[in-house]
Amino acid sequence: MSERITTPFGFETTALEVVEGVDLSGRRAVVTGGASGIGVETVRALAAAGAEVTIAARNVEAGRQVASELSASTGNKQIFVAPLELTSQDSVKAFVASWDGPLHLLINNAGVMATPLTRTPEGWELQFATNHFGHFTLTLGLFDSLRAEGARVVNVSSAGHLASPVVFEDIHFERREYDRWQAYGQSKTANVLFGVEAGQRWASEGITMNALMPGGILTALQRHITPEQLQERIKLRGGGKPLQLKTPEQGAATTLVLAVSPLVEGRSGLYFEDCNEALPNEPGMTDGLAAYAHDPEAAAQLWKVSEETLKIGETA
Repeated sequence: MSERITTPFGFETTALEVVEGVDLSGRRAVVTGGASGIGVETVRALAAAGAEVTIAARNVEAGRQVASELSASTGNKQIFVAPLELTSQDSVKAFVASWDGPLHLLINNAGVMATPLTRTPEGWELQFATNHFGHFTLTLGLFDSLRAEGARVVNVSSAGHLASPVVFEDIHFERREYDRWQAYGQSKTANVLFGVEAGQRWASEGITMNALMPGGILTALQRHITPEQLQERIKLRGGGKPLQLKTPEQGAATTLVLAVSPLVEGRSGLYFEDCNEALPNEPGMTDGLAAYAHDPEAAAQLWKVSEETLKIGETA
């Protein structure tokens, strides 16, 4: 097993601190969900480092407002906006069709959390359809652009993955009682497994993919749960103790470590938290990486199931 990767950064580090001294001129990035929460801070840091950034957002108007504000504050005029609704495969494919040229950084940041049971028109459970299927189609669709110059794909996962492995026998809760946290958990486990299998398939293509836990941050992601439910989750996540929350600026830092740090060059299938590679999750821990989230067999099965469900063939 490779030695655990540690960096000079930690819990309190901000995204802008991670990119200090980094030059991303000539690099092109896409940030899904870049119009809100930690997505905004991710775009800010990439733009501050000189990258051309496309905000892929459901709400294009909100995206334009963010792009305008960040262009003014960073001095980077290369911030663009494109519509993307991850729940809609047609929208994802339209985004892919509109992309032209190389892509150096794909930040799969957008997501939904703890939604009431909702199904897409295809009958898929909403959280899995959005958090995994949407990003799977997007990433594979952009494969040629990513391969063009060797790229990094960063998947924003969560400690929520500890709530559930991917339950392949019933991903969409058709035969078991729906639990919003288990549904969220398996979608976040999928974000990690995606990188594990991508590392096997794409190593020779110069594309790497890693995942992260941004930390506990109060954003619009919590819109589907009540304040009382949120406090209960915060207590649970803190192991009964108050959970130390991060600012959005701190929450985006680990994303930027995986996007720009030379320490992760050429590595795939990693899972980071607080800007460092996570330790294995052990009984009683409320953080770390679950064994099932980096199981190669589960990763291969997820890729196969995703291709079959989405009716897309092997790209590489």
